[in-house]
Amino acid sequence: MTDKTFPAATILGYPRIGPRRELKKALENFWSGASTATELEQTCQDLRHRSYAHLTKLGLDAHASAVPASFSYYDQVLDTAVTLGAVPSRFADLFDGEGKLGLDAYFTLARGDADRAPLEMTKWFDTNYHYLVPELGPETVFRLANDWIVENFTAARQAGFTTRPVLVGPVSFLLLSKAANDAGAGFEPLSRLADVLPVYAEVLRALAAAGVEWVQLEEPALVADQDLSEGELAAAVQLAYIALATELQAPQRPRLLVTSSYGSLGGLLPVLAASGLDALHLDLVNGTVPAAAELEALGSTVLVAGLVDGQNIWKADLAAAAAKLRRLEESVEGLAVATSTSLFHVPHDVEQEQQLDPVLRSWLAFADQKVDEVRTLARAVGRPDAIAAEVAAAAAILETRRQSPGVRQSAVRARTGGLVPADFTRDEFESRWTAQQDVLRLPALPTTTIGSFPQTRDIRLARARALKGELEDAAYEQLMKEEIKRVIELQEELGLDVLVHGEPERNDMVQYFAENLDGFDVTVHGWVQSYGSRCTRPSILWGDVSRLAPITVPWTRYAQSLTEKPVKGMLTGPVTILAWSFVRDDQPLEETANQVALALRDEISDLQEAGTKIIQVDEPALRELLPLRRRDHADYLRWSVGSFKLATSGVAAATQIHTHLCYSEFGEIIDAIDALDADVTSIEAARSRMEVVQDLEQHGFARGVGPGIYDIHSPRIPSAGELQELLSAAVAHVPVRQLWVNPDCGLKTRAYPETKASLENLVEAARTVRASLVDSLAG
Repeated sequence: MTDKTFPAATILGYPRIGPRRELKKALENFWSGASTATELEQTCQDLRHRSYAHLTKLGLDAHASAVPASFSYYDQVLDTAVTLGAVPSRFADLFDGEGKLGLDAYFTLARGDADRAPLEMTKWFDTNYHYLVPELGPETVFRLANDWIVENFTAARQAGFTTRPVLVGPVSFLLLSKAANDAGAGFEPLSRLADVLPVYAEVLRALAAAGVEWVQLEEPALVADQDLSEGELAAAVQLAYIALATELQAPQRPRLLVTSSYGSLGGLLPVLAASGLDALHLDLVNGTVPAAAELEALGSTVLVAGLVDGQNIWKADLAAAAAKLRRLEESVEGLAVATSTSLFHVPHDVEQEQQLDPVLRSWLAFADQKVDEVRTLARAVGRPDAIAAEVAAAAAILETRRQSPGVRQSAVRARTGGLVPADFTRDEFESRWTAQQDVLRLPALPTTTIGSFPQTRDIRLARARALKGELEDAAYEQLMKEEIKRVIELQEELGLDVLVHGEPERNDMVQYFAENLDGFDVTVHGWVQSYGSRCTRPSILWGDVSRLAPITVPWTRYAQSLTEKPVKGMLTGPVTILAWSFVRDDQPLEETANQVALALRDEISDLQEAGTKIIQVDEPALRELLPLRRRDHADYLRWSVGSFKLATSGVAAATQIHTHLCYSEFGEIIDAIDALDADVTSIEAARSRMEVVQDLEQHGFARGVGPGIYDIHSPRIPSAGELQELLSAAVAHVPVRQLWVNPDCGLKTRAYPETKASLENLVEAARTVRASLVDSLAG
């Protein structure tokens, strides 16, 4: 008889893009028509099986469900929506004759098509991953519409691996969904819980029939405050897991592991403990160890202790983790060790980063090293002395890190220690606005872009050659200047009012600054998935931060010399630099944010001195780091807003400060956005069909604002009429004097033909609405 006990050591997920971004390349080849669906599917199966083999080699048991089947073609929430057939009515034609959703349907939901916008995208909890938001209504029909989860398990077993299939749990799936446009007033997706549970049960029965021993249902939404009472949420959790764990018994279903990453379950722990689960995961990195009585209530349910940080890259404090493990052993019957979250938030293997200083590299643990940490801690269950040598080695590394030069810089700390309230304030907005209008003299509904323009293959090749020393600095600089000149000329041709230099010299909006600031280092192969095929290489912020020399000033000065129109200086804000880096964990984030802010303040001062009239400091990640519990919001918003103001408050009244935010639930942080005191704020709004403008109106937002009308995360070209419709919606809610017209985000990932066509339509829409306003006033 197969042993179905839970494995002693496991992880919740593994990077799915491949060590050399194999998934990204396969997807983009398929989307471009360079490969077939069959070729894509085969490539992805090979990638999955190589990952399983690699994890087995690292020590996870290939035959005990220790390896999670966490792969996704694009996004795990989309996977679940497609499995459940949860498709909005505008995509009803995607079902085939048997009521199934295939690969083409899947990617249409993710990327849209010529006539339909894709599903909305937003941030995954407090991470830099983006997920696709299911759209549900009272009439949404749930049905088993895709069986990849079964097929992939069967293929893996035939290859010699007994994996653990992964699905977003029913409560989180509904809480992460939104009401479809035709859902009707007051509809809440969670109201469909009783309707979706039978399909989950059908999935579980199908998996059991295929021989699955354990299934992982992810319930991260349970660690975040929701817009319903704790009692209502507890009732939903009880309904879901009594149905799936108690009423649906083995052998009808596999054994169930429910995971709760990114925080603590709080009052929901007893509810899950009483629901008949076979195993329950707790995040004990972002959350805390529960009281003994709560743990004892688990009874025979295995506690899967998330003791290794799945989101950051620092080596674990094994002594502290082992101490938590001993506390847990005193109160539970069954205990296993895991990561706090899926490891898709971190790169594959630090040993691939041989260019890093060996001392710095010794402080780091990427996904492969975290597997080893999990296995080490698992050996300590019932035998704490078994890992004494490893605990001592980890402690020595931590001490080396504490004492290393550059981790603490006296000059940097003296500067942050000497800050006073005046360093965080500017003149009143109205006086600034008047001064800026006198200098800029822009039309109503001024048009601009967010910053970056498409990065062509030639640009990337030139940067790679310069990095390898194959292209001299002067030649590289000339190539970048030629690209900047083309971008300025294109914007002049399009008729945009405020221009950008296009950022051809920047590999990434954070890494570029990390390469030019002290206290950072960067990787070569440290890619992580942001969404779909989009990958980023988070920088490593390991020490005190300061600016060595001007960073952006020469490029901005050159671009401005090519045009009479204003060219924005473009910087990335302190919170986003933190959010999109792997940040040191040995001091409060506030201290680190202020160090970065002071470095940016120096850069902004130099830009102003060079004659730059508009300076944009992007903070797309402001909402991203917002704590999941409301009780922690005020303190986070205090220091995050403060760091932005510290960076931007040293300029003259006539210098216009812009910022940019994206993929946020803006209504939740509208007060904080107002408190940033930026003169103009551009905001992602196209995918959400201008929902944000109602928040702005209700708040009485009085500063400049550019709700994005062109969704750059989809390859489709929006028509001028569509953009005009969105802009008209903005005009209906926001005073015209405040409105700017812009895309949702930067254009780096788009191609020039679609970019040019879309921006032509954007400018046409702005001119049409501008003319209609003049006509209405004349009438």
